[in-house]
Amino acid sequence: MIAAAHALRPFTIHADDADLFDLKRRLSQTRWPDSVPDSGWSYGANADFMHELIAYWQAGFDWRAQERELNRFAQFIAEIDGQAIHFIHERSPHANALPLIISHGWPSSVAEMMALIPRLTHPERFGGNAEDAFHVVVPSLPGFGFSPRPNAPAPGTIGVAKLWSQLMADVLGYERFVAHGGDIGAGITTWLGLHHAARVQAIHLTAFVDPYLGEGSAPLTEEEQRYAGYVRSWLDEEGAYAHVQDTRPQTVAFALNDSPAGLAAWIVEKFQAWSDCGGDVERRFSKDQLLTNVTIYWLTQTINSSMRYYHYARRHGRGFLRGERVTVPVGVGLTCEAVDHAPRSWVERSYNVMHWTEFSRGSHFMAAEEPDLLAQDLRCFFRRLR
Repeated sequence: MIAAAHALRPFTIHADDADLFDLKRRLSQTRWPDSVPDSGWSYGANADFMHELIAYWQAGFDWRAQERELNRFAQFIAEIDGQAIHFIHERSPHANALPLIISHGWPSSVAEMMALIPRLTHPERFGGNAEDAFHVVVPSLPGFGFSPRPNAPAPGTIGVAKLWSQLMADVLGYERFVAHGGDIGAGITTWLGLHHAARVQAIHLTAFVDPYLGEGSAPLTEEEQRYAGYVRSWLDEEGAYAHVQDTRPQTVAFALNDSPAGLAAWIVEKFQAWSDCGGDVERRFSKDQLLTNVTIYWLTQTINSSMRYYHYARRHGRGFLRGERVTVPVGVGLTCEAVDHAPRSWVERSYNVMHWTEFSRGSHFMAAEEPDLLAQDLRCFFRRLR
């Protein structure tokens, strides 16, 4: 039963023709930067690939077709504590389906989950068993895509976890449910398990919140020391985006909100760098997949509000407070993304790990890269809770 305080309405994705016309006009007027010959992706977004992608965005990409694909899923807007939340809610026809909320990360959107959702609602169609089905809820984070930009600063992962708990229990009536997430979504899912254990039966993660390592914590093992050293070197090489978004997101937002080519470069470079693609982004993602995600950010003008999550996190702390640990059952699926390929002992400092998988394929965008592997792992871990 829907509480009166949480108004719920159906939602259909539909961009205005004027906005699509404006997008193509801006693409046609792209002012291109110079580039170092044969530099590949070493300086950032590859110039040759971006020329090819922008040309396709302008002349070949069919947003209306992508709208139709996204609109195959039941979608809604819920008002919760003054914040409008967009979400997909796909119910399984199977009687024993387990309610599952999935949280995406950055620079992703609900579009990442398009192949994963039917594998969870109808597992029997993809080599699974009907007994392992889920009712699937995939919200857009506040200020990401179709969830409107918050009027105040971003609520942060703790605040979003509270919104998700209210969405599942108070709006949709799922008083007990499970959760999955990676990247920012892993932080949200962690806080769901930590602060909302009365409703959350278990959580599954493809990334994690780093443990507390201050006074009173156990000394690092040699394996943990090597991992911590790798994370530091990764941040030194790959972390420029995070430092900008941590400190001055508003400045870069002027460029990214004004230039669709610039926005595409900022986002697509991460799909190339963070996916299990061997350097060739189209080994993992079609141009339609890449541009669907970028176009969502463009049409909703949410790149700035999405980057503010980093700014909030820097000022309110990352990781656990001293002594906090997730005690609900935790499943971990380590992807091939080396920065998240931690020793089990590192993760167990903060989580009650009861399931551990190391995927042979797939990386940061696991739901899109390897939906079958991820779906199988979710079914396997949550099976014990049915």
